[in-house]
Amino acid sequence: MFGVDLHTHTLISDGTFSPEQLVQAAVDLKIDLLAITDHDTMDGLERAQRYVLEQVQTPDIKIVSGVEISSQWSRPNTKKSYGVHIVALNMQDETPIKAMLENQKKIRAERAKVICGLLEKCIGFDIYPDVVAKVDGHADRVTRTHIAKTLVEKNIVSRPQQAFDRFLKEGKKAFVKFEGIGLKETIEVIHASQGLAVLAHPTRYDLSATNIRYLIELFASLGGDAVELPPSIEPASTRQMVDRMIEQFDLAVSIGSDFHGDNMPWIKLGQTPRVKEGQKGIWECFR
Repeated sequence: MFGVDLHTHTLISDGTFSPEQLVQAAVDLKIDLLAITDHDTMDGLERAQRYVLEQVQTPDIKIVSGVEISSQWSRPNTKKSYGVHIVALNMQDETPIKAMLENQKKIRAERAKVICGLLEKCIGFDIYPDVVAKVDGHADRVTRTHIAKTLVEKNIVSRPQQAFDRFLKEGKKAFVKFEGIGLKETIEVIHASQGLAVLAHPTRYDLSATNIRYLIELFASLGGDAVELPPSIEPASTRQMVDRMIEQFDLAVSIGSDFHGDNMPWIKLGQTPRVKEGQKGIWECFR
């Protein structure tokens, strides 16, 4: 199968490669189909497409429009809501989704301020200016990764994961939930944009197997198009469970590395799980 990676990040969100660097790395790896799916923003897409037109000598690579949307869902028998990421791919009319993303950006910018305010109570000083400097002053691009890296630089923690463990993950003093758009509305706006909705990394939300199955069923019932396959490092039983749900609800599959550059050096661009016989790749639905 030709090279496909439909889940990647640049420095426009929490990656470390510029859009241009990411495209060149994909070209070097002979990836034919690449989606840049930064968190709640499509600001890197035009730069990537321009780089292909102007700099790639043999432009065999196709850049697919994409974005990873922070969404949420809940079960009818509980008041608790859960965060979930939905990857939108191959939008033909970007107007509806870009309007929604403007609101997501405002939520992200405000959340960064609140997190840094909570951290100030914990560590005794304000790191917000340093955090925003990491994203060239664009507060709407701040993720918890930027905050974690700043805490490392300020010698509050020794590594980013320690920042999450001490302050930033759910249940800790500086955790602030991203109050994103609901799952139903997320899928609707993607379809209004003539795009395809993919449930990103369904086994990475710290959910029980029962809740993972419920989430996939809910996603399918709301018109979702595809499920991202788990990486090969996950147990075979996990992949088997996801495969069964994909077959049961007649969903397509998507494959992506979730590449973040140096922020997650163990994840390599283009290293994606294998599609099994009989599974339909979401790229087969692209216009």
